[in-house]
Amino acid sequence: MKNYILGIATIFLVGMSIVGTSWKAKDRLQTQQDAIKNIAADSLYNQFIINIYHEIHLDSAGLNEQVFEKALTGFYNLKYSGLLHAKSILTIADFDQESTKKRLYIIDLASKKLILNTWVAHGQNSGGDKPSSFSNNINSNQSSLGFYLTGEIYYGKHGRSLKLDGMDQGFNSNARERSIVVHGASYVSQKSIDELGRLGRSQGCPAVPAKLADQVINTISDRTVLFINNSEQVYYSSFLNETLAASVALNQLQVFASKMD
Repeated sequence: MKNYILGIATIFLVGMSIVGTSWKAKDRLQTQQDAIKNIAADSLYNQFIINIYHEIHLDSAGLNEQVFEKALTGFYNLKYSGLLHAKSILTIADFDQESTKKRLYIIDLASKKLILNTWVAHGQNSGGDKPSSFSNNINSNQSSLGFYLTGEIYYGKHGRSLKLDGMDQGFNSNARERSIVVHGASYVSQKSIDELGRLGRSQGCPAVPAKLADQVINTISDRTVLFINNSEQVYYSSFLNETLAASVALNQLQVFASKMD
């Protein structure tokens, strides 16, 4: 295992330093060299993502590789920003999928395990079985795309719930004002699917099965990343910098490898 980690770290180092630079180089040459280094690092980072994706068996769980890549890139960018706490938990709500699919993925990146794969509801004005409309507006009753950090646990009308902070300006930045939270709901169940042909819908919250609410909240609480995805929508984020993510991933691998000495 240690050799495997060191091997990946070495590959990253080679990629990051594949082109040497000199303090005497002209600005244009420096720029070209930096560009080549970034391309090499990004390519190796993409392979790193593919390896993790298959190791966790996310393909067999129904999660698209490109969706995982976006989510993981955001995770590393947020980690670099210093906004995350100790947990290496990444949660993905993949709204490319119908509500009848188990499209919520809670992943432990440290142990490389899929902790939980279950249903998650979208907003009632986002669409029927498959959401197609998203909004950051108050009272829209639509889901909001992008990266969130989990906040405080509290007790509200849906029982024990988890507040969310939207990190993408213009896409989910009104999450607090809209009271967008993780909570359990009876309409997120096989019974609802049997009766309606789809899950019930929320007022924009990523609602989860009532019987799993405590497990979900306990697992993802304490400033972990939630990514709500829909690939058909126009969406951009400052947290999708792959070059920065590659640097953070390399550093993490090196630290982990050193602890195994």
